[in-house]
Amino acid sequence: MDRLFLVLAGLFGFTGVAAGAFGAHALARRIPAERQVTFETAVRYQLWHTFAIFAVVVLRTIGPDATSETIAGWAFVAGVVLFCGSLYALALTGVRPWGAVTPFGGLAFLVGWGSFVVAAATATFRFS
Repeated sequence: MDRLFLVLAGLFGFTGVAAGAFGAHALARRIPAERQVTFETAVRYQLWHTFAIFAVVVLRTIGPDATSETIAGWAFVAGVVLFCGSLYALALTGVRPWGAVTPFGGLAFLVGWGSFVVAAATATFRFS
């Protein structure tokens, strides 16, 4: 599971940086300013949650594997896909119904952070 989370975090980091560069250079004159802001929000949340997935792996490594850690990791992955993906789609297409998906991604992020708190608060760390 840790390797999968690391691979996903690496992919999200890579695509987040690529999307940021694409947004700053290729989209700057092609989409309206408010959609550029939406795109930038997606990039920012994707990159922050890339590091959150790395933090899940660290927590799983230094403490006993717990269900809450796994829930946190998968919730962060779901949040990136749903929240960021819907914002990218909205920014690139201007199709407003994509915005209806975004709150589900936001909820996934909240579940992830809540699960992370539970994991961190209940872990008995084993440093060796």
